[in-house]
Amino acid sequence: MSPSKKRIAVTTTADIPDGEARVFQIGEDYIAICHVGEQFYAVEDRCTHDDGPLGEGAIDGYEIECPRHGARFDIRDGSVCRMPAYGPIRRFEVVVENGFVFIDWEPGS
Repeated sequence: MSPSKKRIAVTTTADIPDGEARVFQIGEDYIAICHVGEQFYAVEDRCTHDDGPLGEGAIDGYEIECPRHGARFDIRDGSVCRMPAYGPIRRFEVVVENGFVFIDWEPGS
C-alpha cells in the first residue's frame, strides 16, 4: 500500500445483503461496496458514460449495471462489460476482518 493510501473501515458485512451494493461517502468520493457470494468489492459510484450512480444498479454475477443507460462493469477489476461506457471504473482493494469491510483509499486518486 502506498504511503498516501489509508485503510478505512467502511461498514459491516451484515449491512450489505448478498447480491446488492451500498454507497458510502469517503472524503469527496462515493464508493459502491458490492457483496457477491462470500466476497466484497469496492468501485467508484460513477459510470464512465454519464456519471450515473452505479450503486443504484443491479448486480448480475460479477457485473454491475448503470441504472441510466445500461452500461455494465466487472466489479472485480473495473473493466467495461457493455457499452455505452467508454472506460473502466476505479476500483479499491477490499479487506474483510472480524465482520468489518475495509477499503484501501487514496484521497483524490
